[in-house]
Amino acid sequence: MSVFIGSMIFVVLAEMFDKTQLLAMCFAARYRWQTVMWAVFVATAANHLLAVLAGSLLTTFIPMSYVNITAAVSFIIFGLWTIRGDTVSCETDNSGRSPFWIVAIAFFIAECGDKTQLATVVLAARYNEILPVWLGTTVGMMIANAIGIVIGNLAGRRLPEKAITWFAALAFIAYGAYSLWEATPRSFWQPPVVIGALAALAGAIGLIVRMNRKDRIAAS
Repeated sequence: MSVFIGSMIFVVLAEMFDKTQLLAMCFAARYRWQTVMWAVFVATAANHLLAVLAGSLLTTFIPMSYVNITAAVSFIIFGLWTIRGDTVSCETDNSGRSPFWIVAIAFFIAECGDKTQLATVVLAARYNEILPVWLGTTVGMMIANAIGIVIGNLAGRRLPEKAITWFAALAFIAYGAYSLWEATPRSFWQPPVVIGALAALAGAIGLIVRMNRKDRIAAS
């Protein structure tokens, strides 16, 4: 799988029902969807360029073996983060400003520290390639947000949020686990370590599911 395709797929999965996708859908209900998509593109391109530069810079200070382990663990964390989900508000002060810049600025700020930006940093550090990761993650963001806007809003159809969320989360966790297996010595994976890791992962997922359930009950 090429770096471009891999980066694109990862960001599409990470962005589904992420707060920035929800923000784009929210803005698309207020402004022309074409304006929203162009603003998302500009904001994403700028934000992810900074992210890939930061990720590439990390490899000059940190040995690749540590980068690979960190990347693997990060993907597992992104999977758990995906299960947890995001909420967002698109309330903005739009007095006298262009809708394009309202959306672009809000999206850029929302993307700072978001898991898709962090995933871009990790991908850039792991692959140590700037252009393919930048293009792949930017295209992935556009695909995910187009899906959210066009299908979710314009077509008036409801996406299977729960199924997509779990698919994306499990894909992240599985890839992270495989990457961790590749990045560490085989002698490390003794039965107690494997059992402990699986138990910790199951416990984390169970805790997040309970937290989500409590949030839904509190909101109802």
